[in-house]
Amino acid sequence: MSEGLPVVVIGAGPVGLAAAAELVGRDLPVVVLERGDRAGSAVAAWGHVRLFSMWRDLVAPAAEKLLAATDWRRPDDGGHPTGAEWVDSYLTPLATVLGDRVRFGAEVTGVSRLGRDRVVDAEREERPFTVRVRTRDGEERLLARAVVDASGTWDSPNPLGGDGLPALGEADAVERVSHRIPDTADPATRARYAGRTTAVVGKGHSALTALVALAALAEREPGTRAVWVLRRGAVGDAFGGGAADRLVERGALGLRAKAAVEAGHIEVVTGFRTAEVRPVEDRLVLVDDDGRETEPVDEVVALTGFRPDLGPLSEIRLGLDATLQAPVGLAPLIDPNTHSCGTVYPHGVAELSHPEKGFFLAGMKSYGRAPTFLALTGFEQVRSIAAHLAGDHGSAARVELTLPETGVCGGAGLFEDPAAEEGTRRGGPLLSESLSISAGHGTVAPTVSVSEDGCCGGVSEAGEPERVS
Repeated sequence: MSEGLPVVVIGAGPVGLAAAAELVGRDLPVVVLERGDRAGSAVAAWGHVRLFSMWRDLVAPAAEKLLAATDWRRPDDGGHPTGAEWVDSYLTPLATVLGDRVRFGAEVTGVSRLGRDRVVDAEREERPFTVRVRTRDGEERLLARAVVDASGTWDSPNPLGGDGLPALGEADAVERVSHRIPDTADPATRARYAGRTTAVVGKGHSALTALVALAALAEREPGTRAVWVLRRGAVGDAFGGGAADRLVERGALGLRAKAAVEAGHIEVVTGFRTAEVRPVEDRLVLVDDDGRETEPVDEVVALTGFRPDLGPLSEIRLGLDATLQAPVGLAPLIDPNTHSCGTVYPHGVAELSHPEKGFFLAGMKSYGRAPTFLALTGFEQVRSIAAHLAGDHGSAARVELTLPETGVCGGAGLFEDPAAEEGTRRGGPLLSESLSISAGHGTVAPTVSVSEDGCCGGVSEAGEPERVS
């Protein structure tokens, strides 16, 4: 019943377009649905951030084959592009080559099986998928033989609250709580933070990128200050591997952040899990579970990671890990509770499959709530998926990818030292930590410095800071 129908790919970011290129290379019909008005619209949102990965690792092999037939010129492999450069020099030309296979302004609002909700077993696998799409002209329904959801997590940032729920008062302070890395080169953004005090909440590379940007602004704009709010009990390895990190730009970022702290531009608060955002006159105060308060601040930048939006998939039978909301076969490989070394194991269709045959999560969204995602990993994911859909099961099962390692390693990714944490929780006023810190370990290997942490310079791939590299 699905014969002749296209594969629907959700999202025209780096991994979604790579999936389309792989499918075209195997002569399979494909339709890419992108909510934004351009290729890589999420990446463009953090376009001012420079990636840790080099161009060498940011061009999918199948995409390069398509582009080679045009007048496209591959950027220098050794360069580190910004998000904007990644979009302009690679994603936009790739979408152009794919032509009308890519539809912009097409928001996927639901995925199901034709005539079957998630409860019904009868003839389920024989039925095509139905993909509900909202466009400016109204709603429509597409039929598909398979669906690859590479829509990322950029639009689903984690809240400020330390328990995974929005902090009390967070919704009321929405105009002064941002989940994006400030672009201080933009006049309007610079005016928002210049001469003011900003709390940066988060430990990953997105947070470090924001801190470095604010420290640089402080050099030019007197009165500019940053308060770095960490949930862990000590800074520990938050600066990363420094000179030992084989992702040179990522190591350099940590060293710049460390220098900014030591220069006095950044005050550090540790062992603080935000429970409330409390207005005080014209400013905000963060309050933690124990009733401790930060100093009053003017703005809050919450860079606490991302989570997948699973709402449109409520009629799909997903097999997700209870902790990470990642596919059950993938979760053990990426769980930050158990490891944070510089190795991300390549994986493919076997780890990404769900009880719903023919449906796949790929890219940043496949990582669920796990931080730090590599574009290279996403390219290999969709290569394996496309091979499977083409019936080339040998190639689908053969994962052939060598990932660079960070060269640094430490304990569990979410490790917190109870003793150090306790030291920050003893009565009296909240004290900042006096820093004289040597660099620790890096997080997961190649990351597109984005969110993903989910985004950039610390950014993530599908446009997710701290998650992509």
